[in-house]
Amino acid sequence: MRFVRISDQETPQQATVHSVLADGSVAVVDDDGLLHTASAEAVRAGGWRAPRPGQRVALRREESTIIAMLPPTRR
Repeated sequence: MRFVRISDQETPQQATVHSVLADGSVAVVDDDGLLHTASAEAVRAGGWRAPRPGQRVALRREESTIIAMLPPTRR
């Protein structure tokens, strides 16, 4: 598991869980309507045990890879 400092990504990207895959990874739709996949490791890094379609989440990225799917942030 990798820990990311807030300075590595100032504002996590907001998204909605689209579907949960059999291997524990998830497909999410960002607020621009683009579909992304977060690995099972990224899901676990955010503390999720059983994410469900429709849940709002925040995506922490390192370069173009989602490294953690977190509870949603408040704006």
